[in-house]
Amino acid sequence: EFILIISGSNKSATKLYHQSMNLISRALIVNAIVKWFFMKIAIVRMSALGDIVHSMVVLQFIKKHYPDSVIDWIVEKRFQGVLKSNPHINQIHQVIFSSAKESKSLFLFWNELRKIRKLGKYDLVIDMQGLIKSALVARMISSDMTSGFDKDSLRESLAAIFYKRTYKIDYAENVIRRNLFLVSYALNFSVENESINRKEAFLYSAKEYVYDAVSATKKNILLIPGASYSSKCYPKEKFIELTRQIDANYIIIWGNDREKIIADEIKCQSQHVVVMDKLSLDALISLINQVDLVIGSDTGPTHMAWALNIPSITLFGPTPGYRNTYITSINKIIESNSEVDPNKIDKSDDSIKNILVSDISKLAQELLKTS
Repeated sequence: EFILIISGSNKSATKLYHQSMNLISRALIVNAIVKWFFMKIAIVRMSALGDIVHSMVVLQFIKKHYPDSVIDWIVEKRFQGVLKSNPHINQIHQVIFSSAKESKSLFLFWNELRKIRKLGKYDLVIDMQGLIKSALVARMISSDMTSGFDKDSLRESLAAIFYKRTYKIDYAENVIRRNLFLVSYALNFSVENESINRKEAFLYSAKEYVYDAVSATKKNILLIPGASYSSKCYPKEKFIELTRQIDANYIIIWGNDREKIIADEIKCQSQHVVVMDKLSLDALISLINQVDLVIGSDTGPTHMAWALNIPSITLFGPTPGYRNTYITSINKIIESNSEVDPNKIDKSDDSIKNILVSDISKLAQELLKTS
């Protein structure tokens, strides 16, 4: 604080004081502008694959409004491949909380948090995951501001206590819009539906893979029979029936031994079906870019088609289609007749099996005409 006694003899001091204050004010304004436009931002979204994909859409919008910002991403190690070649990401910081969870080790959990603490300082940290675990990670990162959803917008409402600034966005809101709203509020810009529809593809592979499985003469349909739990999976018998209704080249991917068995069973009873070897996320991005249509349940690889602007049909049973997929002219959904509460998913709901193959076939043939 400055205390200045003005008298006839100190007019020069008064003038000097005001000049100094003007210089300081200008310097503060310039510093604030530079800091705002050259922001260093950390995004926390550690899992799962589909959720990370749904969150990555925000990158191009941040760069549109803050082209000189630096964006880092905190992610579980096993999912870092989906982020790896994205030109909008400066650094990917890997964590291995999954190991701590599996071994129920507080020591491993604390070790991962200590790693996070060493990342350096950010202007803004945004927790897009909204769990207590991710909120702890966000708060452990040194920053001027930590932002996230408010307590009424989260399943784990306690997470909100770790944020300095929170935003109310209905948990039942479409996840793409929800993610974009959070980031746009935190960074003070607006997002229109039309700009989401015009999004650029935002998954990148390090190289273009050449696949013998991809046909040069027939339409290529990628089938994804697996998901995180069984009631999300469309029955293999119905996938087999689907392959008999549309004359196309079918490619099946899998992520674990159970899914590999299902893929092989579909192949055994269908013509024109190729079961891929297990793919890295980088290789999967390249494959999806080369097919004409992706059909699968509410799972990461199916959502990758939307991210790549590739036609897709996402099948929903126990999870809400209106929330978990952004519908476009080429990305469609088919839902079972279940009434789904996004706040309380019923994993015993196997209604996905009631979706008619004929409905999928009809929609698929319409989409193949546009591809």
